[in-house]
Amino acid sequence: MKKLLTISLLAFTTTGLLAAPDDKPMNVVILYADDWRHDTLGVAGNPVVKTPHIDKLASTGVRFTENCVTTAICGVSRASLFTGQWMSRHGCRDFKAFKTPFAETYPGLLRANGYHVGHVGKWHNGKIPKKEYDFARDYSGKHWYEIDGEKIHVTKRNENDAMEFLSERPEDKPFCLTLAFFATHAEDHHPDQFLPQPHSMKLYQDIEVPVPPNATQESWERLPDFFNEKNEGRNRWGWRFDTPEKFQRMMKNYYRLATEVDEVCGKVVAELEKQGVLDNTLVIFTTDNGYYHAEHGLGDKWYPHQESIRVPLIINDPRMPAEKKGSTNDEFTLNVDLAPTILSATGIKPSQTMQGQDIAPLYLAEKAPEWRSEFFYQHPTLRNAEFIPASEALVRKDYKYFYWPEQKVEQLFHLTTDPIEENDLINDPRHAEVLAEMRQRFAELKAEAQ
Repeated sequence: MKKLLTISLLAFTTTGLLAAPDDKPMNVVILYADDWRHDTLGVAGNPVVKTPHIDKLASTGVRFTENCVTTAICGVSRASLFTGQWMSRHGCRDFKAFKTPFAETYPGLLRANGYHVGHVGKWHNGKIPKKEYDFARDYSGKHWYEIDGEKIHVTKRNENDAMEFLSERPEDKPFCLTLAFFATHAEDHHPDQFLPQPHSMKLYQDIEVPVPPNATQESWERLPDFFNEKNEGRNRWGWRFDTPEKFQRMMKNYYRLATEVDEVCGKVVAELEKQGVLDNTLVIFTTDNGYYHAEHGLGDKWYPHQESIRVPLIINDPRMPAEKKGSTNDEFTLNVDLAPTILSATGIKPSQTMQGQDIAPLYLAEKAPEWRSEFFYQHPTLRNAEFIPASEALVRKDYKYFYWPEQKVEQLFHLTTDPIEENDLINDPRHAEVLAEMRQRFAELKAEAQ
């Protein structure tokens, strides 16, 4: 990893990058959605969900089609976003504060270098450190709030607070806003789970949402034997997907929440354009983790399957050459890459403790840099090994190696021929050589993630 980071930075300095439009410091806006997997976008080929504003962002930027998270759960993934570090380094293993000093995060470093820094919406890393921000609004966990006797949806509240930040920011300072939506996260324990706004209910009424091919009882039974009805993923499958009628109702409301987020993303970009700063603002759309839509007989996220770890990433960078706008890139980019990418774009040196790589050479360099071809995935135990067991993986484009440390269970999938991860090859002698090599590389990358 360190070698690749060095190569990547060298490529950035020697292969020729376009200069920034001017010497004015670049602004930053991160549009950060929740429980939203890679294909919940019209531009990604989803046949149901409408996301015209995010699709437009993709048409003027670059969309990374193999972007993944290093841990698929809200709190840990957010800590990785801020710190540029794997869980094993930043130390957040649930929803508490990360151990990395805030001064080493991208918001901390930006503020120390004169930026007006704001956070709106979900924080989920303990109590938000308001003294570290110029503008901080932290709330999540439900879709509807009552403020001053009026009901307001969490996504509308996100919009109002983001607009307040943008309208009241000092004009003589560059700014950074992290807009952390609660949608499309479910309101856990509410019988309806996904509660969109009334104006969205007309959407998707006459559409039949396709059921994934591996959303079957047989797929559930192919999971390791320690997966049982006490598993929280199975429990949440029951909340959302255990009948065809419930699947349709839940998925339509989930997609309605996504379209509401898309509307707000469009309004934020329009406000940047209205203020005349869009051409000097790095705009990023991404999410904290993927989501099972009943695949493998599961709900939510956590485990190393593709549905759980792959998330959208769209970057609009003012430095981007015209021929790259609207393009896609299939390199492995990760959530830990965003902090160093943001800092490098603003001319601020990333903290030496960051483990991610600056993504910009992938779309700015005249010659594509050497890049990672694999990465280490990790997820902690939550509550106990029956509820949410720990999981680890070595992820490549052709193969994926799973390791369940508490049970000492391994799995091996050939993604090229089995993209939905149904056929475990761990005991297939034809793959013994691949397995041995991946076990060794898994151990090496796990050590590097510390």
